[in-house]
Parts: sequence; structure tokens; C-alpha cells
Amino acid sequence: MAKKILQIKNLEKTYPNGFKALKGINLEVEEGEFLVVIGLSGSGKSTLLRCINRLHDPTSGEIIYNGSVDIAKIKGSKIRDIRHEIGMVFQQFNLIPRYTVLSNVLMGKLSNTPTWKSIFGLFSDADKKAALKYLDLVGIAEKANLRADNLSGGQQQRVAIARTLTQNPKVLLADEPVASLDPATCHTVMDYLKKVNQELGITIICNLHFLSLVRQYATRVVALKAGEIVYSGSPHEITEEWFEKIYGEGAKEVHIN
Repeated sequence: MAKKILQIKNLEKTYPNGFKALKGINLEVEEGEFLVVIGLSGSGKSTLLRCINRLHDPTSGEIIYNGSVDIAKIKGSKIRDIRHEIGMVFQQFNLIPRYTVLSNVLMGKLSNTPTWKSIFGLFSDADKKAALKYLDLVGIAEKANLRADNLSGGQQQRVAIARTLTQNPKVLLADEPVASLDPATCHTVMDYLKKVNQELGITIICNLHFLSLVRQYATRVVALKAGEIVYSGSPHEITEEWFEKIYGEGAKEVHIN
């Protein structure tokens, strides 16, 4: 049996205004999966990912990582430590425009670099070698010395992926990673996430909107609706009936070719 890298038990998140974003989520994630989470905006997809790496504090429940650490309960420096192992890529690329691509990727190493060295950009040769390796993995090594703002949106997202990989994560969370990109670029970014999953063995948990992408890249899909899981299984078994249950009656599927 595959190892369970995450075991989420009765996870709830209620915001200060009283909105219940997650209502008793129970979910197990196997090591090496490419799990995709789908659902309408406001269904709890982003909240789930942010609870997993503690950008948000869960209200109650457990998030057991690697069979031992309850992410929901850790505090202080232990939260920073867990983010080394559970990296995150966002819809917005969060790059520093005037910095080079290589410098942006090296930012992923900041938490492991003494402050005085990071101020002067004194990264080790090993750090630079690793950054270039990950830029090569996402097919953009030749852009290493260009300013980040000279890149297209898809290229910038690939830089963001490489930056996260410098943390050597065991799990990579991707929150709508192609939502800001044009359809022609979506597959390129998703192809590189798949490559990260298959070649590095990193578990991927990715929020997506388009089922055509889900069917192509996910090994398993979980659907959220109003903070609850309403579907868990193969992306290829989401029938028209299931689609309407997840997205609402009369919803139309949009395809990304």
C-alpha cells in the first residue's frame, strides 16, 4: 500500500465573520499522487490548501503529515519548518520584477540563508547550482540572467515553481496555478507540474477550474461544495450528473484544448 503523506481528519475553518469555509473535511493523500481539488469559487479549495501549510489556522481538526506531525497544532518556528516540506505556488507569481530569474529562484532559499548573506545576495555555489537545475527542469534555464519582468506569464509561473522546488519540498500545493494564464499557456505549466510529480516524486495537490485539465493531469480528484467533499475518485468518472452536482444545475463545462 502507498504511504499516506497527509491524513486530514474533521478539518474545520470558520473565519472571524462567522463564515464556515470548511465543514469537517476528511481526506487522505498518498505519497506521489497528483491530486486535484475542484469546485466553485468559495467552495473552500484555497482555504484547504492554506490550512495544509498553515497560512491559515484551522479552527479544529487534524492535519497529520508523514504519519506524525499534526500541522493543525504546531506553532512558531515549527510552522516555518513545515513550509520547507510543503511548498506552495500561487495564482499570482509573486516575483520581484527588477530581479533576475535566477535571483528570484534563489529567494526560495532565504529561510535557510543567514540574513547578512541574503541582504548581499551571497548565495552558495551549491544553491546556485540547485536553482539552475530546477530552472532547467521547468524548461527555462536559458532565461536565468533576464529580469523577471521580461518574461511572459507562463514563464513567470515556471520561475515560481522552480523557486518553490529550491526548498526541497515533499508536497507542492498549487492554488489555481493557471488561472492567470491564457489557454495556450495552461498546458505548458501543467506539463511541468506533472514532470515535477513524476521525475522528482513530489506529491502535488492542485486547485483547478477546468475539468479538461483535471482529466489530463490528475491521478485523483476531490470536489468541494460549500466546504464539504461531495466527490472523491477518478477524474474520468465525473459524469454530466456529477458535474451538475458539483457546479450546479445548468452549469456548462468549458474546455481548455
